[in-house]
Amino acid sequence: MKKPFVPVLAVFVVSVIVMSIMLTRASGDVAEDAVENPALTVTAIRPQRVTLSLRIPATGNIAAWEEASIGTQSDGLRLTKVKVNVGDVVKRGQVLAVFAPETVIADFAEARAVAEEAAATLAEAEANAKRARVLEATGAMSAQQINQYETAERAARARLDAAKAIERRHRLRLAHTQVRAPDDGLISSRTATVGAVLPSGEELFRLIRKGRLEWRAEVGTADLMKLAPGQPAQVSTTGNQTIEGTLRVIAPAIDTQTRNGLVYVDLPETNQARAGMFARGYFEIGNESALTLPQSAVLLRDGFSYVLRIGPDSKVIRTRVTVGRRAGDRIEITGGLDPSERVVESGGSFLGDGDLVREQG
Repeated sequence: MKKPFVPVLAVFVVSVIVMSIMLTRASGDVAEDAVENPALTVTAIRPQRVTLSLRIPATGNIAAWEEASIGTQSDGLRLTKVKVNVGDVVKRGQVLAVFAPETVIADFAEARAVAEEAAATLAEAEANAKRARVLEATGAMSAQQINQYETAERAARARLDAAKAIERRHRLRLAHTQVRAPDDGLISSRTATVGAVLPSGEELFRLIRKGRLEWRAEVGTADLMKLAPGQPAQVSTTGNQTIEGTLRVIAPAIDTQTRNGLVYVDLPETNQARAGMFARGYFEIGNESALTLPQSAVLLRDGFSYVLRIGPDSKVIRTRVTVGRRAGDRIEITGGLDPSERVVESGGSFLGDGDLVREQG
């Protein structure tokens, strides 16, 4: 009964051997297919040297070149008219607001009448003093009387001068009932309200003189020494609009907290900038040669930049690099890559470290 077991065991052993041989051949076929069929066909390139401009980056706020505060010079008068609003462009001498002038007109008329009275008194005193001086030679009038007439003449002249000064003051008050623009510019703020009774010195408007704006940018101490007045600056606002300005002046002091210096850049008249905006920009100070790759060849992973180098065995090697400036569709490689290395031009996101590739062409 136990004899049939031997042939069955022999058949089982033979089957295992045959299956092992087939699996070995299959594994060899897969390996051969992997060698013969790379993961991806790619274009291999080498870094190229191009000329890039040297730029100094900066950040800062856009502000008024010079802002004028326009206030009232009339004390205790009621504001009756406001003729401008925020955003209006005004000219030098233009009337911006008007105060009620009735009280000032009355005071001015009174002062003028007093001055006319003083002028008449002076004329009489001058005539009396003149007659006294004529009679002095005849001895008909004493020296004391003559001196009294001359003193009265001088007093009358002084009263007239005082009256004229008061008249001029009231004339000036009358002129101040009209608030005028001190210069050409743009109204940036208004606090004037019709009907308000304001004390002297109260601010009514703020004016951006000439409508001029400037960019007040912070630059590192090391880069500050490379700048000079007259250099061009490219300023980008929050709306990605680029404005070309000119460096006007460099502040003589460095901020002790940030170790940055402040530079002032004149901006042209434009609707793309407003006072108070935050802006980024840069200053172009020259050109230099730089090693670059197309942006498609540089991968960004985990906050770092990588390229896929192609090794001698046609396998890719993920290599970390440091990048710098961008120029069009190219990016500067500042470290981590030799100029003679071949890298994958595009499609690197489909490849992994160690993948086999075939070079196109």
